[in-house]
Amino acid sequence: MCTFDKDKGPRRLMKKGLTLILVGHINFILGAIVHGNVLRHISKPSQNITTEYTVANIISVTSGLLSIATGIIAIVMSRNLRVVKLQIGLLIASFLNALLSAACCTGLLLAISVTVAHNGQGLMLGCNDTQVPINARSPVGAQCPFDTTRIYDTTLALWIPCAVLSAAEVGLSVWCFIVGLALRGLAPCGNSYISEQLEEEAGCPPHSQRLIGQRMNPDA
Repeated sequence: MCTFDKDKGPRRLMKKGLTLILVGHINFILGAIVHGNVLRHISKPSQNITTEYTVANIISVTSGLLSIATGIIAIVMSRNLRVVKLQIGLLIASFLNALLSAACCTGLLLAISVTVAHNGQGLMLGCNDTQVPINARSPVGAQCPFDTTRIYDTTLALWIPCAVLSAAEVGLSVWCFIVGLALRGLAPCGNSYISEQLEEEAGCPPHSQRLIGQRMNPDA
């Protein structure tokens, strides 16, 4: 799991970075569609923000943007493996993106479950009807400030791909984080020896040899 080949590793890192950028863009676009066209009229019904809107609007869009940033760092680093700032940047960005994407996937699955369980009733909170409880699966007779045609199917059709893409972002970010650990020589990937190989290429003694030298010459 922690193996990173010095010859084939940079190419794999670049491919993972390109994939992250592509997935992040698609997730961001799908999120913008569902928020801008489908849910914008129910963002604040009666001054109360719905759970579905909060999850989709904040976490999903932020996850897409952070995935794009992580992919860019991975591509740049594939050409500059020895740059310490890029290694640290990849570690931080991939770790945060993995957490945020996992939260996004969990939140979207929760929103999908709530919407299906209540027949999309939360999607209709913007309609003016205090007598008959309405849901998105039945004909709507109330006055709504938006087009209710297939709002239920459209929302789920956009949320499900977003959840799948968020899960893909988690996997890619975890892989990039493991690569960052290997390049920095940190546990549990400190035995991959890729950091020592990069130091030898740069003309510096490996980290383990430096530690042995410092122990033998403490006054140096």
